[in-house]
Amino acid sequence: MDTKLEVMVLPVADVDRAKAFYRSLGWRDDADFTTDAEFRVVQLTPPGSACAIIFGTGITTATPGSAEGMQLVVDDIETARTDLAARGARVSEIFHDGGGVFHHAGTAGRVPGPAPERRSYNSWLSFDDPDGNTWYVQEVTTRLPGRVTRTGPAYESADDLAEALRRAAAAHGKHEEEIGKADPDWPDWYARYMLDESKARA
Repeated sequence: MDTKLEVMVLPVADVDRAKAFYRSLGWRDDADFTTDAEFRVVQLTPPGSACAIIFGTGITTATPGSAEGMQLVVDDIETARTDLAARGARVSEIFHDGGGVFHHAGTAGRVPGPAPERRSYNSWLSFDDPDGNTWYVQEVTTRLPGRVTRTGPAYESADDLAEALRRAAAAHGKHEEEIGKADPDWPDWYARYMLDESKARA
């Protein structure tokens, strides 16, 4: 039986500020539900990720900013750093760890620059969200044996695909509300949304 990591809960002090930050990184806006003044759930998903983040009001007792060590994976650490910085993230310089296994806590053991010979799994950068929750980004260009993600059809049936189209339609409706007009390029928008979703389901 597959047991897939689905969601990580982040503790934040200002829900709208956190939502604006993660959206600015290009993360997909999946949901924003409020039942009353004491309970709100916001979910976003990094591009291509099978795991989402959730934050809001009344969903965790953890101290805002106390999440540390969440990890994203990219295939080009330099491009990732350029993109994150352009989107306003407070991003570190690229580094590798002096021990060559995994990064130490905080900034201990950091050696400036990518890993020698750009070895897969060994080059890193880090950034914080506005509350101080800490993320690491790792460059993985070649997976070790047994760690390749299983591939298959993104949607298992016509009903599954129809539900995906309904999700895309709902998300696109929010997008049009935000831009204040009908989107003439809606096929492109749908395509990007559904491609991101299909990658997350792989």
